[in-house]
Amino acid sequence: MLDNVTMDPRELRNAFGCFASGITIVSLPDADGRPTGVTVSSFSSLSLDPALCLFSLGKTQGSCKLIEQGEHFTINVLASDQAATAWQFAKPSADKFAGIDWRPGFNGVPVIAGSLCHFECRKWATYDGGDHIIVVGQITHFDRTDGAPLLFYRGQIATMAE
Repeated sequence: MLDNVTMDPRELRNAFGCFASGITIVSLPDADGRPTGVTVSSFSSLSLDPALCLFSLGKTQGSCKLIEQGEHFTINVLASDQAATAWQFAKPSADKFAGIDWRPGFNGVPVIAGSLCHFECRKWATYDGGDHIIVVGQITHFDRTDGAPLLFYRGQIATMAE
């Protein structure tokens, strides 16, 4: 294990940005039971049996405490035409769902209309990940449609070139 390794955080972030990732909205209830959510690009599949997925979330984000205290969340994988939705959930707001078309999922947590797919989850575990928490969810229901994904690449929202 290396100790006392000094890296420029901006350059490290730029290097991580070379890996294109899909963009998701993790939706969940707030402390009063109202729908809220956060834009997340660190989503990944984890296991088929049991059905598990994961994402990470910055410890300073308001949704971090809600994830730690809550039991259910939904990961909405955004389609290529949902860039405005991604930006809306990326910014602090009293009502993240203002103007967003959604329906309650089987777990009661919002499923965003038009998403490429969604994974309704029960929190399986959380782990320390430095300045982030790593959240593992057990998938209790999912649905998918055809279409192109919205991507995050080098700090920008992008779509997939055919």
